[in-house]
Amino acid sequence: MMKLAVVVALAGSASAFSPTTNDEGRGSTSLSATKSKALPWLPNPSNLDGYVGANGFDPLGISNYFPTDYLVESELKHGRICQLAWLGYVAVDLGARIYPLPDSMQGVTSATAHDPAVAFGSMGNMFIWMALFEMVGWIGVSQMLQGSGRAPGDFGFGKQFLEGKSEAQINDMKLKEVVHCRAAMLAFAGVVTQSVLYDKGFPYF
Repeated sequence: MMKLAVVVALAGSASAFSPTTNDEGRGSTSLSATKSKALPWLPNPSNLDGYVGANGFDPLGISNYFPTDYLVESELKHGRICQLAWLGYVAVDLGARIYPLPDSMQGVTSATAHDPAVAFGSMGNMFIWMALFEMVGWIGVSQMLQGSGRAPGDFGFGKQFLEGKSEAQINDMKLKEVVHCRAAMLAFAGVVTQSVLYDKGFPYF
């Protein structure tokens, strides 16, 4: 019962952050004759309409229960982190190091670095910095969910590269980022799994 109460409470709090500026088409879902582009045997999830790269893929209907802007923010965030994570994971296994290196971290690989890093205190230090970034980043996300007009994932970085481009060109760049983010999430899961299964360095076979 306690677990059920927690789930219900979380679901209720999530609905409180629903965007106030979404139009009626995004704010409601109806089972119509329109089929999903990605999964043509399922109804089109109308809450995803208008979002770059959505393609109607929502087989679990998650967009019916959480604000779509929040879901897009989450996808972009995880994808960006995984792009950096894949690069960092492979770079370490190719010999990249930041010196001075403590004795406990000598000879470790990406797959075996966790325990020595915990013992040395590096993981606790990383946790503090990540918590600070999360708190600062949540300000923008919270304002977005309250209807500020901020686009999901927009922290103002690199916007100068979009100056003078048409809406179609900007959407094309957004699509490229979404595709790279999705590929990076799969790639990072694959590289970690491969390195642990075969216990070998890059390319892990």
